[in-house]
Amino acid sequence: MAGNPDPAACAIGLDVGGTKIAAGLVAYPSGSVLARRTVHTLPQRGGEAVLSDTLALAGGMMEEAGKRSLDLLGIGVGVPELVDPAGNVTSSHSLAWQDLSVRAAFAQLAPAVVESDVRAGALAEAMYGAGRPYRLFVYVTVGTGISSTLVQDGRPYAGARGNALIMASSPFSVECGNCGATLHPILEELASGPALVARYNRRDTRAAVRGEDVTAAARAGDAAAVKIVKSAGEALGNSVAFLVNVMDPEAIVVGGGLGSAGGLYWDSFTASTRAHIWAENSRALPIVPAAMGPDSGMIGAAATLFRNLSATVLES
Repeated sequence: MAGNPDPAACAIGLDVGGTKIAAGLVAYPSGSVLARRTVHTLPQRGGEAVLSDTLALAGGMMEEAGKRSLDLLGIGVGVPELVDPAGNVTSSHSLAWQDLSVRAAFAQLAPAVVESDVRAGALAEAMYGAGRPYRLFVYVTVGTGISSTLVQDGRPYAGARGNALIMASSPFSVECGNCGATLHPILEELASGPALVARYNRRDTRAAVRGEDVTAAARAGDAAAVKIVKSAGEALGNSVAFLVNVMDPEAIVVGGGLGSAGGLYWDSFTASTRAHIWAENSRALPIVPAAMGPDSGMIGAAATLFRNLSATVLES
């Protein structure tokens, strides 16, 4: 990502997650993070309390922009929920914001946009990261949850209602060939960070707290952890290969804490993906880790604002 030694303008990027809220002053147009702050989300307090804290965090970043004599272009907000084309939050899986006027609340501070976190992260990779070489790529993020989006010509595809990101939350109903029972496996319950923890803690008396604990145990040779991590990567690869078979992208870019962790999870995932791709000339497509790291959400949220401002200028 190119630096800007003397930026004149910036946007506030807010990455609102289930665990923490990260805020950054993001330089325009370079995407460099000039300042950052983080607070705990504590979503169990309710949507209004989380929104109030996020607005206060944005206000603090506005003050920081003023101290640096930066022209504040606006606020971009990325959330781990469904977001429709008008910027309305339409689900309440992690944050109880579905019935709140989120964009309007931030718009009282500055011009504001609200976007799903996976599309924000994908945009960051398209503009500044691992997606730059590709006109058409699939972005997958794997952490607390698993989501995906197709990116074409630098624009994440939202779908008709903003819902084109759900790849791991719905059950895949299948009949067991041995016992005849109907099974309803869900990818997020097999391959996400919390899934690794839950599966490992059912098998081992040493309690894991994070997905990284399970992958670390696998690296250390823990047989239960190895089996869980390997099967999780295989399950993810099966689903990502389905996206490749349907969408025929040039590449796959994988972000999120678990998706970028490497090791057995990554090796199992990439092998499974290639094994389940049907077309021979697609099987060797690049599968690359995201480049933006933990800043991808805040940079992508700000980049969503940059993109919308550019579109407005072009239309006027």
